[in-house]
Amino acid sequence: MGGNKPRSPLIPPQPLAQFKVGVDNVIFSVDTDQNRLLVLLVMRDAEPFRDRWCLPGTLVRQGESLESAAYRILAEKIRVQNLYLEQLFTFDPSSTEDLRYLSVSYFALAHLAEAELIADGVSGIAWYPVNQVPSLAFNHNQILEYGHRRLCNKLQYSPVAFDVLPELFTLGDLYQLYTTVLGENFSDYSNFRSRLLKLGFLQETGDKTSRGAGRPASLYRFNAQAFAPFKDKPMIFI
Repeated sequence: MGGNKPRSPLIPPQPLAQFKVGVDNVIFSVDTDQNRLLVLLVMRDAEPFRDRWCLPGTLVRQGESLESAAYRILAEKIRVQNLYLEQLFTFDPSSTEDLRYLSVSYFALAHLAEAELIADGVSGIAWYPVNQVPSLAFNHNQILEYGHRRLCNKLQYSPVAFDVLPELFTLGDLYQLYTTVLGENFSDYSNFRSRLLKLGFLQETGDKTSRGAGRPASLYRFNAQAFAPFKDKPMIFI
C-alpha cells in the first residue's frame, strides 16, 4: 500500500538578524631595548566598562568597509610610517533579543620608535607588555590571545618582521625582534644567521653601523623579489 507520506509541519521563517558590526585592532610593537612585546590599549571614557582598558575599536559606519574602519581607528590612535595590518578573526561576543553584535578583529605590527600615540576620544592610551595586560573590557583578552598566536605564526612563515624594521637593519636587530616575540630559545644567533643568509633574500648593503664599543655590524635590506620563492613555504630558519 503506497499511501501518502505525512507532511512535515511548516516551520515559520525566522526574522533576519539585526547586526551591529565593530572593528577591534590588536596593535603590537616590539621594544627591543627591554625585550618586550607590547600591545596598544586605550581606556574607555563611557559605559559600558567605563575606566577599563580595552583594544582600540570602533563601530563600522554606513557604507564603510571593514578594512577602512580598521585603518580609521588606527589613524585616530597612532601615527606611524611602517605598519603591517591583517584581518584576524570574527568574534560573536554578545547579543540581545533585538540586536546582535559582531566584532571583526585585525592585528597590526608597528615600528615602536616611529609610533606617536594619539589620546583623542579616550581617557588614556598606552603600550602594555603583553604578559602584564590587565582584565580588559568586553572579550578583548580573548581577541588579544588569538592575535598573539597569529603573530607568532606569521613570524615563522612570512616576512612580516621586515614591514616594521627600518629599511636598513643588522642581523642582530632582526634576531632581537624574533627572540622578543618567540622567546630566546627559538634559535641561537649563530644558526639563525647562517640559515638566514643561505636563503638569499637579505641583501648586504656594504655599509656598517657602530653601536657602543663592539665591532661595526653590517647593514642589510630585505629583497622581496628574492623572497618570492619562499612565499608559501615555512621559513626554515625558524
